[in-house]
Amino acid sequence: MRKVVLGIDLGGTNIKAGIVDDSGEVLKHTVTPTQAEQGRDALLGRLRAIIEDFRAHAASTGLLPLGIGVGTAGYVEPLSGRVAYATPNLPGWTGLQLREALEQASSLPVAVANDAHAMAVGEAWLGAGRPYRDFICVTLGTGVGGSRIIDGRPDNGGSGFAGGFGHMVIAWGGQPCNCGLYGCYEQYASVTALLRLAAEAGLRSEELPDGAKSIFDLAAAGHLAALAVIERYAEYTAAGLISLAHVLNPQAIVLGGAVTAQGDALLGRIRRIVRERAMPVYRETPIVAAELGNAAGVAGAAKLAWDRLSGSGGPYADV
Repeated sequence: MRKVVLGIDLGGTNIKAGIVDDSGEVLKHTVTPTQAEQGRDALLGRLRAIIEDFRAHAASTGLLPLGIGVGTAGYVEPLSGRVAYATPNLPGWTGLQLREALEQASSLPVAVANDAHAMAVGEAWLGAGRPYRDFICVTLGTGVGGSRIIDGRPDNGGSGFAGGFGHMVIAWGGQPCNCGLYGCYEQYASVTALLRLAAEAGLRSEELPDGAKSIFDLAAAGHLAALAVIERYAEYTAAGLISLAHVLNPQAIVLGGAVTAQGDALLGRIRRIVRERAMPVYRETPIVAAELGNAAGVAGAAKLAWDRLSGSGGPYADV
């Protein structure tokens, strides 16, 4: 029987899940709305339903399910799989013993990590991080997440909570953040922030039927306000990346999130600003787009599950 695990990428908007073999091939992929506003119990019910579907599909197709990996928004204790803290993007998630709940629901070993850590592991395994031993991954989405990867594994820090790049303060007293601080990086570099900048520049919602993508479409057509918004957004994003490069000196920075699909319209600007403003020894740090797109979190969560099963996953390997 072909051995497989279930990789789950739990974000504030959608839950992506995939049945993944040990080579990284995704045999089945699903997307389910998170609907986090319905509360913790409803969200756990959706995760249980995804697991039940996984087991049923495996049984009907001759696959052998061995484990589950989950990347979730929030700060996760790697060993226990407890969500130590989550912002209001996932109401009621703080304090949840997620690993324990899903092991009870599935009767399978479960590895749980922060979703940005999982995405970075996916890029290290199958994507843009493969050429590098030491890189940082920054995800630009509803918020901003991050992880540092060393030798294929996330650097979890002293308590497991390293990588909170979105909540480093880049403008003291700046925009309020739902974490309780002001001026956090994600209030300037997230897609949410990009849309706010567009509104502040006078772009109306009816001009942006495709959200952030529409801003880039308008800019490509010569819309001056949209061009100014993108330039300012690139400056804010580059400011955080310069600080991270100065502190961590990574071999590369991998940028993820749907907005990076805009290619040089965004990444070209960010690279130019980094070259102009970083200290000289950091200016040539490669800044590359994540290669796995929406599949990165699923792949990384699956890799954590495989590592736990093999005993090679550090804190995720306690079985």
